[in-house]
Amino acid sequence: MYPILEGMRVAELASFIAAPTGALYLRELGADVVRIDPVGGGPDRHRWPLAPSGASLYWEGLNKGKRSVAIDIARPEGRELAAELVARIGLFVTNLPDRGAFAHAALATRRRDLVSVRVRDGRMARRPSTTRSTPRRATR
Repeated sequence: MYPILEGMRVAELASFIAAPTGALYLRELGADVVRIDPVGGGPDRHRWPLAPSGASLYWEGLNKGKRSVAIDIARPEGRELAAELVARIGLFVTNLPDRGAFAHAALATRRRDLVSVRVRDGRMARRPSTTRSTPRRATR
């Protein structure tokens, strides 16, 4: 680990590969990454291959060193709590579409200097990105 980002905090609300990998890189550079997980674990928590302990090697690899908080964002109270956490942290990494409670415009009303990193695959910009990397131009 190279601690050049030590002291920086990152909120991650993402699944599958692209955005969790980006947040993992920030973690490897010393950032404190707080992952917002659904109650009971997300769809990627139980992906194969599984270790003999039953843990997903995929999930463990993408989330090593990250802290985690379980919040039910399907409920209005959960969305409010997660949005407040993102606003307090100030740097948000996601692959969710830019709409609703987690749209940059909605979150920026809570914190004007919020930085949102939204990883999207240009071919399916309305769906969460699932590619390992997104070699397209940066979008807001």
